[in-house]
Amino acid sequence: MSSVVQRFNENPDKLVFVMKWVASIIQILGYAATAFGMTPLNIYLFLAGLTGWFLVGCLWNDRAIMLIHVVALGAMVAGLLS
Repeated sequence: MSSVVQRFNENPDKLVFVMKWVASIIQILGYAATAFGMTPLNIYLFLAGLTGWFLVGCLWNDRAIMLIHVVALGAMVAGLLS
């Protein structure tokens, strides 16, 4: 495990690359779960994908990415609690 962390420390762009693709795939799975009526799994997948993209925005210091995903995250949490 420490060798994986060391590789990402040596090349932080690779970490962002992996995070973007993992978060995107998770969100696509969320869309598929929605299409097949798989609730609440779809919500959990969306929450994981949104969180991943928010973290990418933090790593890039990209406020637009952070804003859109934190707003979407807040809306989904509000929907879960209602």
